[in-house]
Amino acid sequence: MSAKVKQIEVEDKIIAITSYNDDDYICLTDMVRDEEGNDHIRNWMRNRNTIEFLGLWEQLNNPNFKSVEFDTLKKEAGLNSFNLTPKKWVETTNAIGIISKSGRQGGTYAHKDLAFEFGAWISPMFKLLLIKEFQRLKEIETNQFNLEWDVKRILSKANYSIHTDAIKNHIIPTLNVSKDKEWITYADEADVLNVALFGCTAKQWRESNPQLALEGKNMRDLASINQLTVLSNLEVLNSEMIKNKMLKNQRFQYLHRTALQQLAILDNSNSMKSLKKLSDSTFIDEQKKLGN
Repeated sequence: MSAKVKQIEVEDKIIAITSYNDDDYICLTDMVRDEEGNDHIRNWMRNRNTIEFLGLWEQLNNPNFKSVEFDTLKKEAGLNSFNLTPKKWVETTNAIGIISKSGRQGGTYAHKDLAFEFGAWISPMFKLLLIKEFQRLKEIETNQFNLEWDVKRILSKANYSIHTDAIKNHIIPTLNVSKDKEWITYADEADVLNVALFGCTAKQWRESNPQLALEGKNMRDLASINQLTVLSNLEVLNSEMIKNKMLKNQRFQYLHRTALQQLAILDNSNSMKSLKKLSDSTFIDEQKKLGN
């Protein structure tokens, strides 16, 4: 289970959301906190309609779901003696839709599809508010992703022309290469930066990541904002050293030291970390800060 936990607020309840198998799981325990939570969850799970819904979800999403054991539980549902807990459900059927999390943010979590159904069990209004707040959280995360993507795009292009102009005006004229071979020089200088920052050439990265390369991605597409900030700085530094006719090995040593120093500073910088801060809060949190 991912350690990263987000939160939303519904009817004065702070509800945790975590990631599991690259999907969102909502804390059922938080949804009924201060309301005999575990009993509420067990009462929901022992209901025949709930069991049928849980089983159908698992059959659609879980290839390792134990259908025979599920059929046994379904037949027992409705009997006065029947009791079902999240732990028993998971252990008996190998279910993945409901999980338990220990620690400070511990409790019973369910895939969002199932959590919404549990919300309806609490009340139709609670379900609607839960879905609404969950959607607001997703909108905030989407806006954060777009912000980060825009920053990456701007940083990756900001000083590119400065670097290529230095190569064009100060390196290529000294080489006896034809026009159609000049791209090799540009690629070679780009790899000086790649190795200084990322530790490998573009070709080495493609060979190590063939699937990503087939998708048209490169190491710079997957770089962090901090790495792209440093890359932008290295482009300016390298262009100045090229103009000053420094040897390539000398330039590389200086660029590599600079990359390590700047990354260390940025990785500890609150101003850079703040670019990801919105993903930890919700619309309601932001409204409260504004006094709305």
